[in-house]
Amino acid sequence: MSGVQKLEVSPHEDGMRLNRWVKVHFPAIRHGDLQKLLRTGQIRVDGSRAKANSRLEGGQIVRMPPAKANEGDAGHRGREASLSNTDIEFAHSLVLYQDETLIAFNKPAGLAVQGGSKTFRHMDGLLATFVTRDGERPRLVHRLDKDTSGVLIAAKTRDAAAKLTKAFKDRTTRKVYWGLVSGIPRPAQGTIKL
Repeated sequence: MSGVQKLEVSPHEDGMRLNRWVKVHFPAIRHGDLQKLLRTGQIRVDGSRAKANSRLEGGQIVRMPPAKANEGDAGHRGREASLSNTDIEFAHSLVLYQDETLIAFNKPAGLAVQGGSKTFRHMDGLLATFVTRDGERPRLVHRLDKDTSGVLIAAKTRDAAAKLTKAFKDRTTRKVYWGLVSGIPRPAQGTIKL
């Protein structure tokens, strides 16, 4: 059948759920459409039907049907196609630091971290700009409120995401919050419990 894509699961994707893998490689496929493709057996792993929560192994072959295979090019180009040049430049302008495991962003006040009702531009969406050569999309490891500016960290690999998320959860990551006030607070120091 013309247009069918058969893609090999890379070693760094070992253990990834099938539905997450499809979303990474074909971001244009909606959740409902993905469920239908799986239910009807159009998406297959090593020639067999699979469920959304199936765990993939490096080296397995995922078959994507023709119509859906063309909705998103596997890898970097497919994700960037949905972002405007303005969004791509904006995302890059926010980078404070970047290495092989993480990206630190200077998130401005007013920019949401994740999408929601009537929220179209958000950090999670902008992360598509930073997909690695291996096709791995960075992941948020913590959040900041929309109206809060500050440093926001995203992990470039699944391993880094697990370690950074644990560091935030275990509170081994030191976080400092600063606030601007009018005048000199009295007392000069203390704890606010709200």
